[in-house]
Amino acid sequence: MKKKIILGAMTFLAALSLVACKGQGDAKGSSESTTDSSSAAQTLTDADGHTVTVPANPQRVIASYLEDYVLALGVTPVAQWTVGGGSIQNYLQDKLADIPTISYDLPYEDVLSFTPDLLLVSSSGLVEGGKYDEYSKIAPTYVVKNGDGVTWEEQLTDVAKVLGKVDAGEKVLKEYQDDVAATKKELAAKIEGKSAAVLWVTNNTAFMVRSDRSSGRLLYQDLGFEVPALVADVTAKATSDWSQVSLESLSQLDADYLFLVNSDTGAAMFKESLWENIPAVKNQQLHEFSPEKSWLYNGPIAYTEMLTDIAEVLK
Repeated sequence: MKKKIILGAMTFLAALSLVACKGQGDAKGSSESTTDSSSAAQTLTDADGHTVTVPANPQRVIASYLEDYVLALGVTPVAQWTVGGGSIQNYLQDKLADIPTISYDLPYEDVLSFTPDLLLVSSSGLVEGGKYDEYSKIAPTYVVKNGDGVTWEEQLTDVAKVLGKVDAGEKVLKEYQDDVAATKKELAAKIEGKSAAVLWVTNNTAFMVRSDRSSGRLLYQDLGFEVPALVADVTAKATSDWSQVSLESLSQLDADYLFLVNSDTGAAMFKESLWENIPAVKNQQLHEFSPEKSWLYNGPIAYTEMLTDIAEVLK
């Protein structure tokens, strides 16, 4: 039974990582047009080299696992990402509460049922094996810039071009940069010379974020927290955004702050002496967030909400 539970968590983890960290290949994606006009169709080249004619002002957009990006640009999709019909991006539900779900692997018949006029695909892996040709028969299909080295800012910029909302995209990026600067100034005494780590606990199993993705990138690259040795080691071996770590390893985690995404509040590991002796836990610098928050994700809305969370718990 325990093996099945962990396997289920790993399946969800793999689905989360499918888009956020697609393999170890080169970053891909380009656009032939930088027009900011949404009043005319555009001909663009997507991440996989497809020539795509994008309609002006698309009204029925499917952007599975890119909902954060399109919502930030003022576009509400007709369907939203899910894994197994139950796992959704909870932090976006104030905007997506009435939007039906579509499986992360985009089943052909389900895509067809939504009659989209534009399909934005978050990962090249989703259109392998002839799937791109099938999708493109339903609607113009654009594979957004993706790959291990691609940042959420680059993805936002690509999505903004496709939607004819370049100015809106630049505004979103500027606002985020301003938020980062304000947070660093406000928390300077709490950040400078301090280290931090992020864990996700689900089904009594701990996962650590790599230093250059999701909440890890925000902490270390954007805000300037120091990277603990264990995080650096996990990152060097990582094949996805989140990597499983043992409680024995965590007991050696010398971080000033520990941010916990807790999907298992009753986890037995929290009662273990090894957990209780983690320096940040012992020093009452464990800051806990529910899985409904945005800490597992990438995108402008996710990162902005994480900044708010950090400012609130460290102020």
